[in-house]
Amino acid sequence: MGPLSCPRRCLRSAIGFYGSIQPMDIARLDLNLLTTLEALLDERSVSRAARRLQLSQPALSAQLNRLRTMFADQLFVPSHRGMTPTPLSLQLQVPLHAALARLREVVTTARAFDPAQDDFIVRIAASDYVQAAVLLDCLVALRLQAPGLRVALRAIEPIRLAAQLEQGEVDVAMLTPENIAGTLRSRPLFKERYQFAARKGHPLLRGKFDIHRYGQLEHVVCSPAGGGFSTSVDELLALQGIQRRVAVSASTFQAAIDLVERSDLVALMPSRLLRQRTRLRSYEPPVAIPGFTIHLAWHDRTHRDVAQSWIRERLTSIVADMNAVDQRT
Repeated sequence: MGPLSCPRRCLRSAIGFYGSIQPMDIARLDLNLLTTLEALLDERSVSRAARRLQLSQPALSAQLNRLRTMFADQLFVPSHRGMTPTPLSLQLQVPLHAALARLREVVTTARAFDPAQDDFIVRIAASDYVQAAVLLDCLVALRLQAPGLRVALRAIEPIRLAAQLEQGEVDVAMLTPENIAGTLRSRPLFKERYQFAARKGHPLLRGKFDIHRYGQLEHVVCSPAGGGFSTSVDELLALQGIQRRVAVSASTFQAAIDLVERSDLVALMPSRLLRQRTRLRSYEPPVAIPGFTIHLAWHDRTHRDVAQSWIRERLTSIVADMNAVDQRT
């Protein structure tokens, strides 16, 4: 079986069962039309898709007309926000993206990769905490070495992640190991610990600070699923006869930390989020709270892709350098 056999099967599944093209027509297929369809599905705009493909708008419109003939479907209809995909067009999006990603992998693997010269895209899934704590700094460093790199950041969806990585919606993810499916590859990136944060000048934090004072404060907790007012910390406090009052349940760490800066509410936060927060003071928690580890995860689909391998190695190296700085300070 040749290296292109899998992409051909992917393309047949992408178009052979949804459109008027039959599988035997694949040899006569113009792949440029499929990249045009992919760009239109991503951009939902003829002008933006034309800029992305470096085509004139008339040339792209002509290709869209050929696609409509090919699939015997409008594919996109005008709307006040640009172009709205038809049901068939949406049905094609995931298998088409997976097929083209596999073709690009075959081509990329067969040639030299130069991050300083090449244009390429990486789609990274991470929580708001990981994005703020390490990923944004990583992207600044990456783009210094790869000016042609384009990055799409996505919120992490642990339940859907394995499918997203397999289908090409995501290339690499940063998350805790218990949320990594056994079918994925992974490696540890960094360890994190919790600290207790309050605004400077908080009236109840003058003098001695202990677990009893901690229980008298009003707290913010982060509940990504929404609405949770209790965490494992409350169980640890209960063992020592302490009950805290959770006044706000925030859906993101960013919202929680902003609220702590502006009020007398306090919160337990991953320590990396407290860097450079000059309006906050941080303390060691009054009870021992287990930390967590963030891992890098990816699918076999991109394991041998030279560009994606470079991204993973650079992310690992940059975070290792950040960890070394943390240990010295």
